[in-house]
Amino acid sequence: MKYSDQLAEWLLEMGYTHCFFVSGGNSMHLVESFSRKLDCRAVIHEVAAGIAAEYFNESSEEGKALALVTAGPGITNIISAIAGAYLESRELLVIGGQVKTFDLSLGKLRQNGIQEIDGVSIASSICSSSTTMTQAWNKEKFGKFICSSENGRKSPVFLEIPLDIQAKNVDFTNKIYEPKVHNFKSITQSQLFRLVSRIKSSQRPIIMIGGGLSRETATEIQNLFTDSSVPFVTTWNGMDRIGSNNPNYVGRPNTWGQRSANVLLQQADLLVAFGTRLGMQQTGFNWQEFIPNGKIIQIDIDKNELEKGHPKIDLGLELDANDTIIKLLKSELGDHTVWLKFCKKVRNLLPLVENSTLNNRSEFISPHLFVQKLSQIACKDDIVIPCSSGGAFTIMMQVFEQKFGQKIITNKGLASMGYGLSGAIGASIANPNKRVFLIEGDGSFSQNLQEIGTAAINNCNLKIFIFDDGGYASIRMTQRNYFNGRYVGCDTLTGLGLPDWKKLFEAWNVPVVKISAKSFKEKSIEVNLEEPGFAAFIIPIDPEQTYLPKITSQLSEARGMISNPLHLMTPDIEEPIKSEVFKYILKE
Repeated sequence: MKYSDQLAEWLLEMGYTHCFFVSGGNSMHLVESFSRKLDCRAVIHEVAAGIAAEYFNESSEEGKALALVTAGPGITNIISAIAGAYLESRELLVIGGQVKTFDLSLGKLRQNGIQEIDGVSIASSICSSSTTMTQAWNKEKFGKFICSSENGRKSPVFLEIPLDIQAKNVDFTNKIYEPKVHNFKSITQSQLFRLVSRIKSSQRPIIMIGGGLSRETATEIQNLFTDSSVPFVTTWNGMDRIGSNNPNYVGRPNTWGQRSANVLLQQADLLVAFGTRLGMQQTGFNWQEFIPNGKIIQIDIDKNELEKGHPKIDLGLELDANDTIIKLLKSELGDHTVWLKFCKKVRNLLPLVENSTLNNRSEFISPHLFVQKLSQIACKDDIVIPCSSGGAFTIMMQVFEQKFGQKIITNKGLASMGYGLSGAIGASIANPNKRVFLIEGDGSFSQNLQEIGTAAINNCNLKIFIFDDGGYASIRMTQRNYFNGRYVGCDTLTGLGLPDWKKLFEAWNVPVVKISAKSFKEKSIEVNLEEPGFAAFIIPIDPEQTYLPKITSQLSEARGMISNPLHLMTPDIEEPIKSEVFKYILKE
């Protein structure tokens, strides 16, 4: 049979059910063959194919998706999506077309074949495997390469297939391919005893749940969370592993995290972090003052993350976080009810929506209050996509109160604008019977707004909420705070061309509703959300909206920018609350 037909059959056998693609001449055989075996969904721009496939795989309960692009601009356009999946340790298979083998420049020329570019060299630094076929592979070699991202820490895989190899007639035996299963290290009895002993002997332990903890594991241990009296926090990628109503849950600490969670984390005398790399966004740029009066134990499958030097950890365990946390929570961890009670007190004293964030202009809606309401409206079966950067993303991370069962997916490592819509499309196609919420700022949404057509033609059950503040809210705030309000390219007044949202969505016959401050207060938004299908909601936000609390920095002649530690967010906490919530920091 034709080799591209054979590849389609092998991919189907390996669990791939969907393909997001942009057609091209150098991938034409692959497009034709894949369309016969897989559910292929066309997108407008290649970056959307990669993002949609990533979010499909993160939210799918069965089946996997790949991205298919053509040579040249096909691969250069999808690079941001590959980079995002790489930084988040997510599986993403990208197959690219390429010019015929005898047209390859092989590094001797800048270009020989039409649209030729060395995609392998471009993608290699952000893939676990990246290569060009020079002859048709058998099933074993193809399967081993495709599954390479499943071994150890997940990463994208990129494979270029020249046009003549796609069209080649082949006759391979179609034996079953058995992928190699990677066995992560399990915790030993002595290691478990040591870990349990450390938690038992501590006065103020906190367990942190990262995105490395699978949703399957989270489901398995839901009852075990509350069997202990140890408080739990989550990273942004791990936020849907535990419901916000869990009595042991005390928030999401981060540089842009919840103030109460930051305050509590910084007073812990022991942090046990599962499946999180503890990057600077998690610890703060001033990582030297992360957990100032305590010790850190980090459990991760990547030895390099344990040895990177920041933050300073007391014990690094190169283990499977999923296996380890199950065994830990089945152990007796000691009585920490006094500490847990204090954590709940701090959560009550420091609300998620602070008065400093509320504007006084009646024609606008507070984004913080909107997100607070949205978290109340969202059901436990909904999928929530809080974009990936900017003010809208920050507020979602600070205010949204998740329900267990929701899938909440973002890509905060790359923090690229324009991720939201493509990711929401992938999640919606993976979950056709569920409602998907997308929350994104107008500036970010504009970077990939062409995919409105993709969502419309696929009839996605997608509800988009666009924060309309006339530009890039976070950039505007940075320029206001650090450059005395010299605004450059951050809004419509400084040259940023944004659309008329009503006309834009109507071009694809998508229902669009502008939520006024009055209708928001009257709760009419709930009615619109019950209708199935694709709809957009425009939320008017004050261009001068403040995004607080936040970690601020000061300029130092000797050290440049110096950031505050996590617990010292701007604005300062007022007395007498300060002395109550900083009980252990002030004491020590």
